[in-house]
Amino acid sequence: MKRVMTSMAALAIGAGAAHAGGVERSTQSVGILFEQGNYGEVSFGAFNPDVSGTVGGGALKSGDMAPGYGTLSLGYKQALNDQWDLAVIFDQPVGAKVNYPSGTGYPIAGSTATIKSAAITALARYKMPNNISVYGGLRSESVSGKASLYKGGANYYNLDTSQETDFGYVIGAAWEKPEIAARVALTYNSKIDHDFSATETVTTGGLGDGVYNTNFTTTVPESVNLEFQTGIMKDTLLMGSVRWVHWTQFDISPEAYTYAPSAEHPNGRLAQGALVDYSDNTITYNLGVGRRFNDQWSGAIMFGYEKHTGKPTGNLGPTDGFKSVSLAASYQATQNIKVTGGVRYVDIGDATTNGLNGDFSGNDGWGAGLRVGINF
Repeated sequence: MKRVMTSMAALAIGAGAAHAGGVERSTQSVGILFEQGNYGEVSFGAFNPDVSGTVGGGALKSGDMAPGYGTLSLGYKQALNDQWDLAVIFDQPVGAKVNYPSGTGYPIAGSTATIKSAAITALARYKMPNNISVYGGLRSESVSGKASLYKGGANYYNLDTSQETDFGYVIGAAWEKPEIAARVALTYNSKIDHDFSATETVTTGGLGDGVYNTNFTTTVPESVNLEFQTGIMKDTLLMGSVRWVHWTQFDISPEAYTYAPSAEHPNGRLAQGALVDYSDNTITYNLGVGRRFNDQWSGAIMFGYEKHTGKPTGNLGPTDGFKSVSLAASYQATQNIKVTGGVRYVDIGDATTNGLNGDFSGNDGWGAGLRVGINF
């Protein structure tokens, strides 16, 4: 049951990708390190949010500004001996896809933005006496972004960044009690700073119009994951996670968009503040129960929660907290192959946006995920 539940818990929590912090797409779980023997897996996810808002007391409607998206992750774990394990994980830690439909009359109709990322994490785990293990490794992360902003139907700003690859690290420790399928793992993921070069185009009809080649730094923030599970009765497992992310480290502040002209920022033009930033860190909770029905079938239900802050948000990320419920099922197709599927419903927290005072309420989304794991 332990191997099945490890895979199913991770998929149930992340079915259709994460939603914490607005741009988070991966929970950065290290669960693969605890699979038995040699193991490989591939996971696919999809999330279809429905996010829309209004201004002027409902007179102008934004339409659905958050298109659906997909995610991919791969993992391989090698047991070197009784004490050492190695793992390599590919995931997409952050991402964004924003598209305000044109022709709605909403003040920023036509605005679009994307963030793309890919990361490879290499981990090593060392098992010590008394069921304690320590692990750590390096993460290589590649990120790029684009934005095209409209106001009153006219395009006034465009951003196209370079693709930058930079490095961070992972450290953690775990305690296990195999006879009751208990495990607690605490993992720290370092921040990663990306120094972008960018092309910014300003077309406001003013003297500052032009194309500017600029530079800015964005930090993908540090995080702490607490993952846990324990048997509570025969064939039944309690499992969950607590994830803290230092989102106040994250902002996107291109020079021509953010600053007024000065000696320090000669490319400054619009002076509109950060394009994207967050005023609060997040703590995301997941808790659920898994049950093995027979030698082939297991199921799980998971509940997720992230606090609603009530503070204004940016127009490119008009969400504030969430509640979710996930269902997952795992089928042991052969002795070495298991297939796990999950669905997730997310009640997206209401938000009021900066500047426009847009009211984004009553929004939600559906996600699904599929994972195939092979022990060999």
